[in-house]
Amino acid sequence: MRIIGIDIPDKKKVAFALPYIYGIGQTRAKLLLKDAKIDPDKRAKDLTQDEVSKIKQYIEAKGWKVEGDLRTAVRGHIMMLKDTGAYRGIRHMRHLPVRGQRTKTNSRTVRGNVRKTAGSGKRKSELK
Repeated sequence: MRIIGIDIPDKKKVAFALPYIYGIGQTRAKLLLKDAKIDPDKRAKDLTQDEVSKIKQYIEAKGWKVEGDLRTAVRGHIMMLKDTGAYRGIRHMRHLPVRGQRTKTNSRTVRGNVRKTAGSGKRKSELK
């Protein structure tokens, strides 16, 4: 089943299959199904062409940005932050956490500071 160019899983219920579309989460999926009068317990493979077109029309009517449009908009917002020299933009440029997370113990892989496990350098007790 394809909706807006995205393959959604056939065996899942529609309410849980729609969030596979970037820009539609659980809340929006439930709202969409309620307003379009589609049974949320129905499987995605059981949707009729009429119901699929209702879903597409509802997304277009609400003006929701999904998939490529949303990704482009998010990328544009990040570029604007970088260009203006905002703190968040600088954090994006340095590949550091943007939303205030600590960096002393977390985000080591992002920073390139990967450490081995504590016991990896020890010799085996049988070799002593």
